[in-house]
Amino acid sequence: MLVGASACGGGGSDKASGDDAKASAKSSASASPSPTKPAGPPMLLDTITPQTGTTVGVAMPISVIFTNPVAAKARATVEKHMKVSASTSVAGAWHWMGDRRADWRPKTYWPSGTTVKIDADMTGVGNGNGRYGVHNYTHTFKIGDDVRADVSVTGHTMKVTKNGAAVRTLSINAGSAEYPTWDGTMAVIDKQEKVHMTSCSVGISCDKGSPNYYDLTLPWDIHLTQSGTYVHYSTGDPNPGSGSARGSHGCVHLSLSDAKWFYGQVKQGDPITITGSPRGKAPADNGYADFNLDWSQWLAGSASGEGTTAAL
Repeated sequence: MLVGASACGGGGSDKASGDDAKASAKSSASASPSPTKPAGPPMLLDTITPQTGTTVGVAMPISVIFTNPVAAKARATVEKHMKVSASTSVAGAWHWMGDRRADWRPKTYWPSGTTVKIDADMTGVGNGNGRYGVHNYTHTFKIGDDVRADVSVTGHTMKVTKNGAAVRTLSINAGSAEYPTWDGTMAVIDKQEKVHMTSCSVGISCDKGSPNYYDLTLPWDIHLTQSGTYVHYSTGDPNPGSGSARGSHGCVHLSLSDAKWFYGQVKQGDPITITGSPRGKAPADNGYADFNLDWSQWLAGSASGEGTTAAL
């Protein structure tokens, strides 16, 4: 998972820090630089997400994090050595989130049921800063059911669909005027049955006497952003909905029974789309909010441009 603050809130960093599933290297005789390749310190991948063997949602990007910066001049070559194959052909592209993270996403959501493979053949590939790859990495995963949730901040509702069919509409509360919720589409980062949340960890308040101070362990937590946005149950807002008139510190609140039910429905990569908040869209690298960039914006961050997945 990506590592970040474990609390609701408007504070904290909007940037993602990488600690996803550790990249698994394929060891072979070719895993060492050829004598004809330039010598230098190794270029390694810190993480590749999703993990091999997992089933993820239709909005899940492939996210690759390098241990060292990749220079702009080397990114087109690096992209071409990170081959994406799929059982159903889709158009997509890489996009650099700074100099250590590159995400590949399809132009539109993945088709449910697609098997996807990334072959990162980094052996001998340079990062433009004097480092050269010494490993090949392969991850294979599957796109599961098309589960989506659409949250209306002003309507106090969350509409859940599965494979295009309406499943349930739940009552919610979202952020307050002081601590508004992020808008836009955020793919689920991960989920946990319990999360310890503190106002201090996201820069809201470390003063125990403040009305905005909290230090709670809360259940049924769906993680949406690195800056601390979750969908979950809150003891301070047990019956959310338009009648309760309670605002959160940026999270989306569900009742205890609804939170437990929703927890059982969603998986990593399912898109949660929030509308009606004045805050604006979450930055693309604040978790996996890749689809908050339109296609032209996405391609602007690509060194090699749009491509089509190889056959799998």
